[in-house]
Amino acid sequence: MKIALIGYGKMGQAIEKVAVSKGHEIVLKIDANNAHELNAASLQKADIAIEFTGPHSAFNNVMHCINCGIPVVCGSTGWLEQLPTVEATCLQQKAAFIYASNFSIGVNLFFELNKYLAYLMQQYPEYEVSLTEIHHTQKRDAPSGTAISLAEQIMQKITAKKKWVNNTAHQPDELSIVSERIDPAPGTHKILYHSEIDDIEIIHTAHNRMGFAGGAVLAAEFLIGKQGIFAMKDVLGFE
Repeated sequence: MKIALIGYGKMGQAIEKVAVSKGHEIVLKIDANNAHELNAASLQKADIAIEFTGPHSAFNNVMHCINCGIPVVCGSTGWLEQLPTVEATCLQQKAAFIYASNFSIGVNLFFELNKYLAYLMQQYPEYEVSLTEIHHTQKRDAPSGTAISLAEQIMQKITAKKKWVNNTAHQPDELSIVSERIDPAPGTHKILYHSEIDDIEIIHTAHNRMGFAGGAVLAAEFLIGKQGIFAMKDVLGFE
């Protein structure tokens, strides 16, 4: 594949390392210093774009790729209120798009474990569920997109929880997400079910960015030649 990397920070550089090791070519690198170079002419050099920037630029970057007919893999978080517009445009343009709050294969296995545990716990209201997420201090959004995905999965199963809050919950229908920013943590997510008798806890801890980068490249390989909107469960073959 010929890849356009939109976002060339630590994650973009990790993606480049994985992609090159698999025989792919990086034909375009966009960061804050050359954002003006993201245009139709430069994108036409690429087979696919991988977008990892931030909540303030992701929407415009993704829309630009879709409107130029370039399949796009997006891992930026904090902009999902605009996701329906992207998806509608993708279908209209017969383009291809994957968004994931986390591309790590391990995290996506953790998502499946989270859903099943919440399904089991829904019949035991004596357990109070809460989340904690820990990331490096440069992370711009809180809670993390992964934590929001985990919370939404829990609320689909435990319907007594109606909304998540990014602090300690004070109402029975609130699901607490506590965000901690500690260097150099690349990402830890904890889900705790607490009762007076015992605790049940599941944890995913990333040791570095290579899991996220590898999953993003895997998603790009999957997306080539396709049309439509996909998720990591499609890439990994989960039902």
